[in-house]
Amino acid sequence: MLLDETECQLVLVDYQERLMPAIFEGAMVVENARRLAKLAKLLDIPVWGTEQNPSRLGANEAELRALCDKTLSKMHFSAVSEGLSEWLRPPAKPVSGNARSLPKHLQKSQQQSAPERNSVVIAGCEAHVCLLQTALELLDDEFDVWVVTDACSSRTERNRDAAFDRLAGAGAELVTTEMVAFEWLRSCEHPDFKDMLALVK
Repeated sequence: MLLDETECQLVLVDYQERLMPAIFEGAMVVENARRLAKLAKLLDIPVWGTEQNPSRLGANEAELRALCDKTLSKMHFSAVSEGLSEWLRPPAKPVSGNARSLPKHLQKSQQQSAPERNSVVIAGCEAHVCLLQTALELLDDEFDVWVVTDACSSRTERNRDAAFDRLAGAGAELVTTEMVAFEWLRSCEHPDFKDMLALVK
């Protein structure tokens, strides 16, 4: 099963100023998150950010925050508990105009919302706390969850790796930044291929 750019959304969890200096391989993790967000922007894939208790931990890294369509401030470790699922799966738009006078089969086609983007590509910190809890609750909400391992970390390597083991066991797909990039494009003939190569190399 390959990622389909038209079915994806990107969620970037808690790359916060005061947290990142303590994160194992933190600089690499943030750089990969930036790559993902820039590529998502090229492909018109929605990008959502979260910040855990920002009054204590600060905002997300500035460039990354600017690449997000919206950023959810949260106190729960799982962003789903604070409404992330509603951002990822917005309610259907109400019917406009005098639809009741139309035959039922036409009314139904007007009520359909934009195609669902049910695949959530997610990365962030700390992998064994906020990322893990958010990803597990997204799985419970019946999203397909793809965890970008080289854009995730924790303060210790052991905690990070334990999170990956648990996520894989729960049904999340473990991928890398380059896997995501090449699957979103699928072909060297894609119009954004050269821009993507510049981002990943």
